[in-house]
Amino acid sequence: MARVLVLGGGFGGVAAAFSLSKQLTKEDRITLVDRQDFFYFGFRKTWAFLRSSPIGEGMRPLKSLAAHGIEVRRGRIESIDPGSRSAVVDGERLDSDAMIVALGAQWKPETMPGLAEYGLNFYDGLSLDHTAYELAEFKGGRVAIVIPSQPYPCGPAPYEAALLLREYFAAKSVEAEIHVYSPKPMSLPVVGESGCSVLEGSLSEAAIVFHPMHTVERIEEHKVRFETTVEPYDLLIGIPGHVCPQVVIDSGLTDGGAWAKVDPRTLETDYEGVYAIGDVVSITLADGKPLPKAGVFAEAHAKVAADRIVARLRGETPTATYDGTGYCFLEVGDGKAMLVHGNFLAEPRPDVQLAEPAAKHLEAKMELERSRLLEWFPD
Repeated sequence: MARVLVLGGGFGGVAAAFSLSKQLTKEDRITLVDRQDFFYFGFRKTWAFLRSSPIGEGMRPLKSLAAHGIEVRRGRIESIDPGSRSAVVDGERLDSDAMIVALGAQWKPETMPGLAEYGLNFYDGLSLDHTAYELAEFKGGRVAIVIPSQPYPCGPAPYEAALLLREYFAAKSVEAEIHVYSPKPMSLPVVGESGCSVLEGSLSEAAIVFHPMHTVERIEEHKVRFETTVEPYDLLIGIPGHVCPQVVIDSGLTDGGAWAKVDPRTLETDYEGVYAIGDVVSITLADGKPLPKAGVFAEAHAKVAADRIVARLRGETPTATYDGTGYCFLEVGDGKAMLVHGNFLAEPRPDVQLAEPAAKHLEAKMELERSRLLEWFPD
């Protein structure tokens, strides 16, 4: 009997456990550990705070994975020992023959001082009702969307939020100036200058002002202090910086860096039989930029890690590798979305494009959620 331990019940963790369940035998044991009872797609947060679709419609209980022979343990991961491929969960040590670490990126509000006191946290799933209420009660004025200098999941999300907010306020006849502030010289560096030109053109057409090269120092009441200027606001939405979970750092998997260290093609760590996938890792592209943190990348990583684990357990030489392809969606309103897609690991530079807005891209985004929920959670 083989034992595989999957730490994390997000996109990557669920995809990994599911892929393993389709390849291992009923005698083998797959255990998934997470602090939460439910899974949901991260992009639902935008729909929820705009009240276009409740987050509950996309939630599924992790315990439903039992239908695939996956044991789900709810608990706090206190420590990880990659050398022995074990983890301590609520005081109990869980051993394994192979381990996948998929604990994601953890948002940290203190990376944006003042956000908790004066702004709305775009990534706080627990405060979605409060955010929705504040947006519904907003009577007009200057809206600031502030992006941090540190990495955060789903790079297009702040721009998507700005475009959907423009449509949301217009439908309510609320006059709002929407401003987006980024520390980067362009909106979405991974798509290059031509892609950024398309995105920034869409923002401009929607009367959304984009401010590059604005690194936030702190948020105060009705004003944001950046390194070079002070900007006013009436309503502020902040994207907190994200960090690697401390339990992963303490395990040594980061090797002194900020994120779990892996081979970008195999997702293997420096420890035999231990893989790290999704937002918890940082993969540097040929142009020096990081691979975006998004669910589809976590899923692709998960399949590679699962395939390699299965091969090892069968006594075979693993051949599965991550080819670098991926995509994500950027809704623009009016029932349309852009598509960011390409080979992110291409050399000498990433081969990534930004497709023009189309209804088919939004349909594909919705189908992604529908198909995965149906496949993973049969109940």
